This record gives sequence, structure tokens and C-alpha cells, in this order.
Amino acid sequence: MKRRDFITLIGGAAAWPLAARAQRLAKLQTIGFLGESTPVAQSERTAAFVQRLRELGWIEGRTVAIEYRWAEGRSERFAEIATELVRLKVDVIVTSSTPAVIAVKQATSVIPIVFAIAADPVGTGLVASLARPGGNVTGLSIQSTDLAAKRLAILREVVPGLRRLAIIANVGNPASALEIGEVQAAARALGLEITTLEIRRAEDIAPAFEAIEGRADAVYIPTEPLVLTNRVRINTMALGARLPTIYSGREYVESAGLMSYGPNRPDLFRRAAEFVDKILRGAKPGDIPVEQPTKFDLVINRTTAKALGLTIPESFLLRADEVIE
Repeated sequence: MKRRDFITLIGGAAAWPLAARAQRLAKLQTIGFLGESTPVAQSERTAAFVQRLRELGWIEGRTVAIEYRWAEGRSERFAEIATELVRLKVDVIVTSSTPAVIAVKQATSVIPIVFAIAADPVGTGLVASLARPGGNVTGLSIQSTDLAAKRLAILREVVPGLRRLAIIANVGNPASALEIGEVQAAARALGLEITTLEIRRAEDIAPAFEAIEGRADAVYIPTEPLVLTNRVRINTMALGARLPTIYSGREYVESAGLMSYGPNRPDLFRRAAEFVDKILRGAKPGDIPVEQPTKFDLVINRTTAKALGLTIPESFLLRADEVIE
């Protein structure tokens, strides 16, 4: 064999693994992941999602590819990211929060969509019914409106003198608008005085707290992308105004909110991975029933309670799923 031919042969052999790897990667099924907040804010949820995928045989970079995009709490980014994921021709799109799901649904009627979190998927028109979603959308409903009255009951246990309730919410989110109605109805039934403040962007948060100064004993905050992204700012202002806060998720309490009661978010993202698994193996999203939470958490931040001068009943602490010191 001529030396030149030998070198060519060796060079070609060395290129085979690279070519094979490129070919394999090109054939991987791809998940488009639209994160409504930031990678840090959603780290616990994303980790739960990826871990469950691994358990089901979908290993990122080896048996599946994931295209992450982050809206950073800016709802105007949802449509832009949805369009980009559709252009990439991903095999399934995963997201959470009603506005993000609506944006993706408007961008495609073909690519399967899985929502890890949606407040009222039937009421907001995401699916035809929970049992038979139809179309290209399915996922997990968090029943946020059904839980509003329970959150207020919990809040009254910790703030026994509660008479005036402020609600701070992003009314641009259809799910938040539904929850506001439920909170107002529950508050009226309890004889509470209600003040509702609307926020649509981060710049609205400070004026909202200024507006309720001296007019509220506690704050109820429906959770959604804008609130998640700005949770530290919101809790700092609430503490400065000496206002107890109640949310629906642990990450808000971890960031110095007073307490939360609601579905376990990481668990919902774990279960969303199971929906993705079924779809990547050939199931049609419209045939997969929407599921509801099975795991609910009551979380309280004792350090925040002390800063607010609140004494938490021992019976309450014993009922809590987690007490953050």
C-alpha cells in the first residue's frame, strides 16, 4: 500500500466516530423547553423534569436533545420563543403557566405541547376537557382557583387579627384573573376588606406596595412568571412594609415569603416528563387525559414570621410539610 493511501485510510477511520456521532445527534428526538422565568428560578423544577426523563431512558445529549429558552418573566417573550421552537421543528414543546401555553398553542397546532402547570386549562380554552383534551395539548392542571379559600383560612390562622387583605396580581395572566375572583369571593365570605392591585411588569411592583401602605394586614399573591422572576423584590418590599404574604409554591417562601400552600411544583415537572415520554413513543397528546396534583405542600418561613413579629402556633408548625428557618 502506498504511504499516501495509508494516511488517507487512517484519516478516514479517525473521522468515522465523529461522523457517526454527528449522525446520531442529528437523529435525536428534540424537546423544546420554554421556561417562563429564569434558569435559576426554575432550577428545582427543571432538575426534576430532567431526572425523570433519565429514569424513563431519555438521557439529555445521548438519547434526546433539549432546546432550552427562557422568557425571564416577560410575557411578551412567549410568542417569540414559541415561534423559534416551532421553526426548529422540535418533537414536543414543554412549558408552564397559562400565558406561555396559550402562546405556544397559537404558534402551532401540529407539534405536541405538554404543560407542567396550568391553572384552569378548560376554563382558559387550552383543552376541550380534562378527560379528552383533543388537539395537540395536554398536561397537568394545578387547581389554583379551588385552593384560594384554603389559603385564606391558613393565613387567618397565622394572622389572627386579619381584617384587611390586599391582592397583588398580574391581571395580564388569565389564570391570575380567575384566581383573583376566587380570592375575592372567599375574602368576602370571611368578612374581609379587600384591596386589589394590578401589576403587569416589574416596574409596577413598588407602586403597588406603596398603594397598600397602611391599608392591609396581609397580602395574597397569585403566582405566575412575573411574580416568580421578581419574588425576592416582592418579599423584600413586603418585609419592609411588615406585611405577611401567602403564595402557592415553596420557592416564594424560600425567598423570604411567609408561607405557601399548593401543589408541589417539582413533582408536577416530574410528571410532565412522563407525558413527554408517552408522546415521544408515539402517543397523541389529545388522547392523554389532563392530570391533577396529588402532592400538596404547606410551607412556612419561621425567620420571616419572627421578623414580622408573628407567633406561629405549635399545632400549625406540626402540620407544615416544611418549616424554613
